[in-house]
Amino acid sequence: MYNHFVTKQYYPTIGLEIHAELNTASKMFCACKNDPDETRPNANICPICMGHPGTLPTANKKAIESVIKVGLAVDGTIADFTEFDRKNYFYPDIPKGYQISQYKFPIVSGGTLNNIALTRIHIEEDTGLSKHDRGDFTLVDFNRAGVPLMELVTEPVIHSAKEAGDFARELQLLLRYLGVSEANMEKGEMRVEANISLSDDPKQFGTKVEVKNLNSFRSVERAIAFELNRMEQLYEAGKQDEIVQETRGWDENKQVTFSQRSKESAHDYRYFPDPDLPKMKLHSVFDIERMKKELPQLPWQVRERLKERIKNSELIEIFVQDSARRTLLMSMPVASSELAANYIVSILDSANLGATTPANFGRVIDMIAAGMLSSTAGKELIGILIKEGGDPDVTAKNRGMLQLSDAASLTPTINEVISENEKIVADYKGGKEAALQSLIGQVMKKTKGAANPEVTLKILKEML
Repeated sequence: MYNHFVTKQYYPTIGLEIHAELNTASKMFCACKNDPDETRPNANICPICMGHPGTLPTANKKAIESVIKVGLAVDGTIADFTEFDRKNYFYPDIPKGYQISQYKFPIVSGGTLNNIALTRIHIEEDTGLSKHDRGDFTLVDFNRAGVPLMELVTEPVIHSAKEAGDFARELQLLLRYLGVSEANMEKGEMRVEANISLSDDPKQFGTKVEVKNLNSFRSVERAIAFELNRMEQLYEAGKQDEIVQETRGWDENKQVTFSQRSKESAHDYRYFPDPDLPKMKLHSVFDIERMKKELPQLPWQVRERLKERIKNSELIEIFVQDSARRTLLMSMPVASSELAANYIVSILDSANLGATTPANFGRVIDMIAAGMLSSTAGKELIGILIKEGGDPDVTAKNRGMLQLSDAASLTPTINEVISENEKIVADYKGGKEAALQSLIGQVMKKTKGAANPEVTLKILKEML
């Protein structure tokens, strides 16, 4: 329920349409290279993706397989019969004057992700890229034209900007776990469109507005929050009739939405089956049951496995998203996972993860847990092992890093500190508990950080 210190309660409804470029070797209907990193304009094009007369498209089987994988992961229904349709509209970056997409018969129907119900997942070809930064004219780069594009549509069951952002993040994770898309939003490999409405009646939807081409999770959340606030203010002013069905853009610099054009309906696109592409019977081409069994562990399954090892939810999300760190953590014994997780996140990055031997790292964690190393010494030892290699026990001993934890080794130094700090000792005996920390600090200084603070504290209390 959306209530922002206003006189009435309002009910937001949000549905998302998310496009993700699939990372196939070639484009959707031709053999041109699918390369999101190509910097030369119009380098990966051919007569087919340029829409030259007389050319015939051929469907990319790998792209269809990728969409089926996503459908299986979200527990959707995989269609047996499906076909491609022509979506007719003119725009400079659509060289054919229509886009090959899917209308009545999507590859996937239904399913859920992040507790959000899905309507459908289908496949289409991407458009070219218009560039407006060269003065008073526009140039078009067709490298992206024809790249296989998965479109996922949710049911209108999202009720907040945060919920929408969380859904988009989880979808990006899923696509990466399945290996079907990198879904880098900064590269345009994943784009979000939000259908937003606000109503003062919980039983009715308000007028729907679509905000297109949101290219970061922050933009998704901020654009939705801005639009809901804009609609709310119009309701409060009695101007809800000014909320019209339209397509709006998001101005990242001004942090506002702006009107672009009236919203099209399906009949405006004059969909009809593409006569150049055959109908498809997916269940006779793909072994759906085998594909389902061969799915990798999915983000929510990994999250549950990590909960058995780590209590900190923020740490869990770091490992859910970082496979290299997760692999190292999973090689550690379960009992030391919480400690290991903190060291992996705070010390190791992509540059030194590969140089980290799991056995050596695990031994250092065991030494810290056993009190043989202080936290500071442990971090230093890990750094040395990454740069120089070697045996953790031998390196720690040779460099004087082992922590003193036995009374016989610590007692002479503690006696010395007590005799040199009569005033601090008197303060402690007079009831100032904090004075002990000063004494511990003195012991640590004399032992060059080798003294075990907990053991030192225990001995000090006994001696005083």
